Amino acid sequence: MHVKLEALTVERIPELFSAIGTDPEVYQWLPFSTPSDLNEFSKIFQNFVDESASGKRVAFAVVLKATNLAIGTTSFLDINPAHQSIEIGSTFYAKEYWRSFVNTECKLMMLSEAFEVRGVERVTLKTDSQNQRSRNAILRLGALYEGILRHHMLRPNGTWRDSAYFSILREEWPAVKANLLSKLENASTA
Repeated sequence: MHVKLEALTVERIPELFSAIGTDPEVYQWLPFSTPSDLNEFSKIFQNFVDESASGKRVAFAVVLKATNLAIGTTSFLDINPAHQSIEIGSTFYAKEYWRSFVNTECKLMMLSEAFEVRGVERVTLKTDSQNQRSRNAILRLGALYEGILRHHMLRPNGTWRDSAYFSILREEWPAVKANLLSKLENASTA
């Protein structure tokens, strides 16, 4: 594994800003506006840290082991022990790591925790229905497309976002895990 997940702390926020920056392409599909500077960026990620402290989410910094620097973030959201379900989301990385080992490794770790540690029945993943790059990444993981939740969220520009929903069920996890491990093995031998 080339990355590790650690609890997101305020100390990692400047590193994340250095890695992710203010590129509008990174923020195009996110439910908040592109920050213009470190101060705005810090406010967004301070919310992630605060929501983690309150139990609303579990936010992680994605840390590249080779440099020990944060290159992205991902979270557990909509944590529902009563219904044995959890969502993986708020995932974004520095552009140089798009379509790389990073997402595969992160999702393997998170799905392993969800199914093998937390014992969930269902993991949900969702994205803006217009975000084809993210939709393709979710499908490559082995999640199944479920449909569109129309007018699900307001975008920062005031337009309505339709959300594309995907899921992985506990019974599907062994095959999904084997697929992710195979992808990582093939990448390391290539």
